[in-house]
Amino acid sequence: MSTTGTNRSCTLASRPVGMSKAENFSSGDAAIEAPGDGQFRVKISHISIDPAMRGWITDGPSYIPPVQIGEVMRAGAIGVIEASNNPKFPEGAAVTGMFGVQQYAISDGATCNLVDLSLAPAERWLGGLGMPGMTAYFGTMDILKPKEGETMVVSAASGAVGALVGQIGRLHGARVVGIAGGPEKCAYVVDELGFDACIDYKNDDVNAGLKEHAPKRVDMYFESVGGDIGNTVFGHMNTFGRVAVCGLIAGYNATSPEGLGYNPLAQRSMLVNRLKVQGFIVFDFASRYGEGAKAMVGWMAEGKLKMKEDVRGGGVDAFPDVLNELYTGGNFGKLVLAV
Repeated sequence: MSTTGTNRSCTLASRPVGMSKAENFSSGDAAIEAPGDGQFRVKISHISIDPAMRGWITDGPSYIPPVQIGEVMRAGAIGVIEASNNPKFPEGAAVTGMFGVQQYAISDGATCNLVDLSLAPAERWLGGLGMPGMTAYFGTMDILKPKEGETMVVSAASGAVGALVGQIGRLHGARVVGIAGGPEKCAYVVDELGFDACIDYKNDDVNAGLKEHAPKRVDMYFESVGGDIGNTVFGHMNTFGRVAVCGLIAGYNATSPEGLGYNPLAQRSMLVNRLKVQGFIVFDFASRYGEGAKAMVGWMAEGKLKMKEDVRGGGVDAFPDVLNELYTGGNFGKLVLAV
């Protein structure tokens, strides 16, 4: 098991205030490690760039401990096993896991999954067939539970999760209205993904758009943005509507309480309309990932589910800049960093 060469990684250097900056991270080289008993070493090919990363570098209570100063930045990734002392993870196999922002990783296989690159390219196993896909599947099927003829609204509709949520809703007979930024993204959501309509929040009035495209009001809302968009959608919810909250990206870089969450009118809608509002983390469904992956692969193979990745180059050193594409709307599809 050769350990020649170096492993370049990106570590957390300081905690950001507001939008993260290049100086909040540090890149460096270290010797490649050999796997110990029960471990394997993976050569990483692609790293997943996710909105949750901003929360992971904040020092505060959350569903997962924060990345510590000096630690390799947490990230889901995919690669090929090149050395192994674990028979369940043989050399040459492709594997996904929380390997971090680096070129090589050592793992014992806990929370890792072997994947078949003959079914889909590596980057797709970080997108529609990975964590975003599982978020979309369980958030839609377990929480929103779409029904024929109901109206669903999806924020960040052209993104890694929202694009899949809307398609799953359509598969189950819902009228689906997306919200996305810019005419190109809105055209993609309607013309390529099959949404019934899409509101351009950068150029159009969201409130007016909902009145036009959701005339019977909203039965289901998949929330990943929050802020003004979330507040507006809550004003259009039907009685006993359902809301699945997987993220609040509009407030991730907020530096004051005003930018963090819903205003009193949204909270009033929760009460008056007796809404079911459920926050969830994809890890809640970890024991059922096999179920979700089977369904997503099946729909993809049948041509009923389209997936789009936005793969960026530059390797480990490009991570700080690529991360901020998420918060400025610069990505189009699931954002992935090629190592």
